[in-house]
Amino acid sequence: MDYENVLLVKNEVFVYQILSRQSNRGYRANNWNLETPMWTGRLRVIAKGKDLVIRLEDKNSGQLYAECPVDSFPGISVEPVIDSSRFFVIRLMNDNGETKFVGIGFAERADSFDLNVAIQDHFK
Repeated sequence: MDYENVLLVKNEVFVYQILSRQSNRGYRANNWNLETPMWTGRLRVIAKGKDLVIRLEDKNSGQLYAECPVDSFPGISVEPVIDSSRFFVIRLMNDNGETKFVGIGFAERADSFDLNVAIQDHFK
């Protein structure tokens, strides 16, 4: 039996609705409405055995908003944007297997660095 291991907790993450990728070069955070995120809450990165998931939760109640199963890094599940080190595009997945891409971002560059390291360390 595998136990959940919390690799990272960030108490403030911003979630953005994004447009489809405009080019093969990647996503650009400047194309999002950065002043008005569609949701703000807590981010937790959780490992259970070989599985890794990014959970977006209400920072007060802990209620799940959405989650992103991560199968590799870098990969389609988590992709850094090309114009900022503080933002990523993640692939959310619901219980039915339906997916949606959203942007996430942090106020501080150190928080995005911590997310990168937590995911990279898991897949070493």
